[in-house]
Amino acid sequence: MHKILGHHHISMITKNAKRNNQFYQNVLGLRRVKTSVNQDDPSMYHLFFGDVTGSPGTGLTFFEIPMAGSTHRGTNAITQIGLLVPNEESLVYWKKRFDLLNVKHQEITTYAGREALPFEDPEGLRLILVNNNGEQIPEEWALWEDSIVAREHRILGMGPIEITVKNLNKLASTLTEVFDYVEVERTDKWSRYQSIKEQTFGEIVIKQLDGPKERAGRGSIHHLAIRAKNEEELKFWEEKVKERGYQSSGIVDRYYFKSIYFRESNGILIEIATDDPGFTVDSSVESLGEKLDLPPFLEEKRAEIEAKLEPLDD
Repeated sequence: MHKILGHHHISMITKNAKRNNQFYQNVLGLRRVKTSVNQDDPSMYHLFFGDVTGSPGTGLTFFEIPMAGSTHRGTNAITQIGLLVPNEESLVYWKKRFDLLNVKHQEITTYAGREALPFEDPEGLRLILVNNNGEQIPEEWALWEDSIVAREHRILGMGPIEITVKNLNKLASTLTEVFDYVEVERTDKWSRYQSIKEQTFGEIVIKQLDGPKERAGRGSIHHLAIRAKNEEELKFWEEKVKERGYQSSGIVDRYYFKSIYFRESNGILIEIATDDPGFTVDSSVESLGEKLDLPPFLEEKRAEIEAKLEPLDD
């Protein structure tokens, strides 16, 4: 039986890769597991942050677009990223840390039935730390031991991803009827879905909002990728997407994983990505993220590409 195993990664837009790198490594304590470029436009960085190996479900990735303007928030967009932390004490730790480091945040509150702490990165990207309350996480997730954050409070991986749309039922039916997500809660304004029942690490929260469509810019979310175990499963999901009437990109080889892309009825871009081969295909675990890694088809242009990129580390 084929099953979506949760989130794979989520991709955002940053205007400044160097400042982005500083925040996600030195404030959030995530590991930069891959320093690469946008394969469709290698003049710009593509940075990957996550656990020790960038395990599926832990990956936050950023495309650097130096000319990116402001995000004009609205509907039909992915609007918030949930990150799981171990317990309630972790939320208190992070609130104090955000106060110390002048990170914009709200008070500890409740989100989708769990204690949570909303905050923003320097470009206004909306994130929220969510209490995992000691519940199960994927067995492959592994903490990065060199993180600057106290071990007992480190970010575990991705939790609820919030998507805001004009038509909640259309997105909901795609999740449940195409990908077998389970609806676990519904109110008059939002609903909550899990790829694996009772597991927060694969959760999607859908909010319904009418109004202007969000205009993307720095700090906006480009797409969400969900997990397929391997290429065989990816082909299965591609057929399901086509049967639904959506146009698929076809299988795209991203070297670190293979993917398909499609837009559901509200225009949300969804990627389905394979677990393998992963980020260690061209690096040792110890050296992940330390140098510029390029897929083989770009290797002959390395000198030209490197000449256009500003160093990330001082």
